[in-house]
Amino acid sequence: MAHDLHQLLEEVTDEASFLRFIQAMSEDFEEDRAEAARRPPAPHAPSPLGWENGTIGAFLERGASWGEDTQDRDRSANPWHRCASILFAGKFYE
Repeated sequence: MAHDLHQLLEEVTDEASFLRFIQAMSEDFEEDRAEAARRPPAPHAPSPLGWENGTIGAFLERGASWGEDTQDRDRSANPWHRCASILFAGKFYE
């Protein structure tokens, strides 16, 4: 079940939409793992659905790094959206 994570991210406005976004990210990760098992990516290449950080530690660390790096220029007025953005960045930020 593919989700447009960018679209879901833009729809985060409250706790319920934040939780839908987290669920979609989880499903995206599981889909990515299954696809990578079927056709492994080249070494040092992103996974099929663009996951650069494939462990929970790397995911959280990179999300936190992105949050720190963007705290002065990417300030959403909505804290739910900001939190979702930080989690989304954990997928790809290096």
